[in-house]
This record gives sequence, structure tokens and C-alpha cells, in this order.
Amino acid sequence: MTSKESRPLLAQFTAPEAVPDGLVPDLAACWTEVTDAGGAAGFPFPPVDPVEVAAAVDRIVTGLAPASCRLVTATVDGALAGWLCLRRDPHPLVAHWGSLHHVQTRLGVRGRGVGAGLVRHARAIARDEMGLEQLRLAARGGVGLEDFYGRLGWREVGRWPGALRLAADDDRDEILMVLTPL
Repeated sequence: MTSKESRPLLAQFTAPEAVPDGLVPDLAACWTEVTDAGGAAGFPFPPVDPVEVAAAVDRIVTGLAPASCRLVTATVDGALAGWLCLRRDPHPLVAHWGSLHHVQTRLGVRGRGVGAGLVRHARAIARDEMGLEQLRLAARGGVGLEDFYGRLGWREVGRWPGALRLAADDDRDEILMVLTPL
């Protein structure tokens, strides 16, 4: 990042009523942009229907709760630059770990540390506020995500070969990754 570029401002939201006016449409616009550019953030086939994306964002926001689901955002110069969802299942067998979902950054801010900042901030929240011991995620193969997460300390623990069918002749592995200890 050059000295003229702003650093990302990271925030978290733990309840629907805490999400500021205007953030939900910004989240949906980011998700649409990332998916339509070929990103692997939850919708497989671009172009996506903005109504479907908005409904998915609404489900995430209405499900926010301090113990089980948090929204982590990054803004640059007052504009949403990226976001992710940090979840945990409260069942006693798995309550010690959480998972990251929908990790994404706007195209115009890529390469400026926004994604890495989001993932590092989620790690700190998971460890320091949620008392988690490890984080997990599943990433689409073939786009270099295992390298991105690997640089942040994550390690690949398995693959589901050909689990994701993006087109008739384009099956991708789903890469299972873990970050432990937090």
C-alpha cells in the first residue's frame, strides 16, 4: 500500500440491529461484483440475480448473534471494501471451532491487504471474544485460494475432488483448510 492509500478500517457486527443503514445493500453489491467476476463466495454461476444476493445477505444479517454468527467488514475511505461471516455451531461436540464464510473483497481494492486484514481480524475475534480454538473453511480449487490462506497460516487438511460443478466440463475440488492454534 502506498502512503496515499488508506488502510482498511475493520469492524464487526454481532446483532441485526447493530448493522448500520446502507450496509446491507453495500454487502449485496460487493457479493454481486465478486461473484460476477468469477469469485467463489457462495453463488456458483455468474451473473447472479441481485434479488437472490440481497435475500442471502438478509438471511446472514438476521442471523447475527454474538455467540454464533458475526459479520466482519473492511472499509476504505468510507466505502465497503470487503466482508466475511464468522460462524460457530453451539453444539458441545463442535463448539470449540468456528468457520469462515463468504470471504470477499471488492475488485478495486485487491492486493492492498483488505482480504488478509479481514481474515486476521476474524482470527482475533474468534480467539479473544468467542473463545474458539480453531477455524475452518472450504475454498474452491483452481483459483489460488489455498495459497492466499496458506500465507496467513492456514493449512490444507483435505479435498473433496470434483465436488463443485461450475460447468459441464469444469469440476473443481473443494479444499478444506484449518487454522489452529488461534
